[in-house]
Amino acid sequence: MGKDNKKIITVFAPAKINLFLHITGKLSNGYHTLDSLVSFADIGDLITIEEAAEFSFHIKGAFAKELIHNSHSNNLVVKAAKALSQISNNPLNVRITLDKNLPLSAGIGGGSSNAAACIWGLQELWGLAHDADYTRPLMIQLGADILVCQYCKPSIMRGIGDIITPAPIMEEIPILLVNPMISCSTPDVFLHHSDAFKKEVTMPSQFEDIFDLVKYLNTLENDLFKPAIKLVPEISNVINAIASQEHCLISRMSGSGASCFGLFKDIDNAKQSAKAIKAENPDWWIKTGWLNRPERY
Repeated sequence: MGKDNKKIITVFAPAKINLFLHITGKLSNGYHTLDSLVSFADIGDLITIEEAAEFSFHIKGAFAKELIHNSHSNNLVVKAAKALSQISNNPLNVRITLDKNLPLSAGIGGGSSNAAACIWGLQELWGLAHDADYTRPLMIQLGADILVCQYCKPSIMRGIGDIITPAPIMEEIPILLVNPMISCSTPDVFLHHSDAFKKEVTMPSQFEDIFDLVKYLNTLENDLFKPAIKLVPEISNVINAIASQEHCLISRMSGSGASCFGLFKDIDNAKQSAKAIKAENPDWWIKTGWLNRPERY
């Protein structure tokens, strides 16, 4: 409970990381089908929902100035809130604040994770079941990645993002995230994909350790890497900067870019690498944290 006994709910909206991403086909409506191993980092945005006399939407944080701050915004958070209010027949008498810490159009699912966190938080506020019949179709209609972000656990994501199954068991993994502060349009990247479609891969039941995971990932790739580089050549510099770090086990682009990541055995090595890359590239967005360490619920 908050001031004046108004209920306040905060929900962490973690960065979504595609450890690999294959394009398996294209539907008649233009959507591509995927095969991807998804994990979540303890790096992300924060959604705060509090009871109020009327609906309002506010944004603060490092990337707040790049977004529209009002109840008429086309932000996915606002769309999600209004859609859930309508379908559940609950008045939208809330003040929603987005603490925006992740860069935009970055390939790490910031907007989708925000929308998923908003839906989760409103369901908590209104006493709704998180697995209500309408929840899944609502999220799929709002955006392809929202369903996996609402699940918020390591997942295998297939179809257009509507087929979610649990991922192989993985340990907590230190991660370095780097974005060159250049937006990378997801629709444009998909338009530039011209390679042959891949078959869905067979995954093990678990990865014994990070070395087992890295060995497996090295047999796979991100099919959007090449088209993303055509649009944002700086991604190559980001990948090279991460890969050149002594203790980096693997470097890869996440989603449709431009964010890239490196996986490490030790968090101190990740932090040292972040410091070294920041010294050479002071304008880049660079964060370290952990994969598979849930903090939302």
